[in-house]
Amino acid sequence: MSEAGGDGAQPLFTPRTAIVLALVGVFAFAAFVTLLAYSPDLLHDTSCRPNVYSKCAIGFAGLQSAMQDDGTANLINRTELPPGRAEGLLVATPEPGGGADISSLGFGGPILVILPKWLTSQDPKQPVWGLKEGVLPVVAMPRGDVLAGLTVARRTGVSRPKLTGAANSPFEGVTLTPGPVDQLQTLQAKGWTPVLTDETGAVVMAQAPATRVFVLADPDLVNTQGLKDLDTFGVATRLVSGLRESDGPIIFDLTLDGYKLDRSALKLIFEPPFVGVTLCLLAALALAVWQGLFRFGPVRRSARAYALGKEGLVDNSAQLIRLARREPKMAPRYAALTRTAAAKAVGAPRDLTGDALTAFLDRVSRRESGDSLATLSAQADGVRDRTGLTALASRLYQWRLEMTRERQ
Repeated sequence: MSEAGGDGAQPLFTPRTAIVLALVGVFAFAAFVTLLAYSPDLLHDTSCRPNVYSKCAIGFAGLQSAMQDDGTANLINRTELPPGRAEGLLVATPEPGGGADISSLGFGGPILVILPKWLTSQDPKQPVWGLKEGVLPVVAMPRGDVLAGLTVARRTGVSRPKLTGAANSPFEGVTLTPGPVDQLQTLQAKGWTPVLTDETGAVVMAQAPATRVFVLADPDLVNTQGLKDLDTFGVATRLVSGLRESDGPIIFDLTLDGYKLDRSALKLIFEPPFVGVTLCLLAALALAVWQGLFRFGPVRRSARAYALGKEGLVDNSAQLIRLARREPKMAPRYAALTRTAAAKAVGAPRDLTGDALTAFLDRVSRRESGDSLATLSAQADGVRDRTGLTALASRLYQWRLEMTRERQ
């Protein structure tokens, strides 16, 4: 049995186990980032509050479910609506005591604002249900741009009101009789247009001046508590369908209830068009990991852009000659350099120069080479391009090798 750290020690993990651990880690990290980006979308408050998420008596989850079962398109909105949207109906349920900036919703179609009415507390046994603790104080009604100057009043006890559509309203000539309503809530606002009134003339629904905002004073006509009565159920569906524009969806807004979702940079990387960039980066990372795992041989290092020493000097000189297009002019000088090297190799007399030296070398090489130095030197004066220079230099080099015996 080998000692720990010895040459024969077993690895802590097999390659397969290491790969599996790496893949699990990558998946877990990706899942964590995804959940971190979309966690606000997944968080739903189930407490008893007057909004569409709430399934308690004062909530409107029953209304949303009823519209869905009826085949009416509906959706829950927690972001800013796209500009120019006007079809359908936007249902806003502002919270008690808060600001209700209705104009910021950005919806061009009809908007139904449902005022709150009840105080509730959490039921210890069923937190989703809640416990009613009485009516909401009048001073705790939501306020805002459209709702400024609006006041509410309430009847005493339980009554069964008879609602009548006002003239020049979406419900003109319509009579609605809901089930029993505890402490019917009505509204008063200067300059508003009545839409629904009860048998006493009190306004239950009104339209804000110069807007398409309709305010329903009593939420018991549409909340889950009211929908348990079939008559109230019929009134609720009639109210929503009567205000709905064309065949557009019913949009339940939650931005006024504190559920608004802000744009997140982390969330954008998972949504078009930025998801394409994310996929490209992941593919590049995967390729880099693959190369790092399966690359063979030493890393090939890039060469210097400019060589040092004599090699760099020669390269720079060659590049300058090439840029100046002076290569053909080098042919005569290369012929002279070849003649000098051959004369030195064969021991030619030092007093011979020029044509005399050329003639001497041709006499010596006549028995060795088919080309003569005199012919090659004459052809050097006629070189005009790089191809001719290369061919002549090859023949001069061949002649020189035969003269100097460098082949041997």
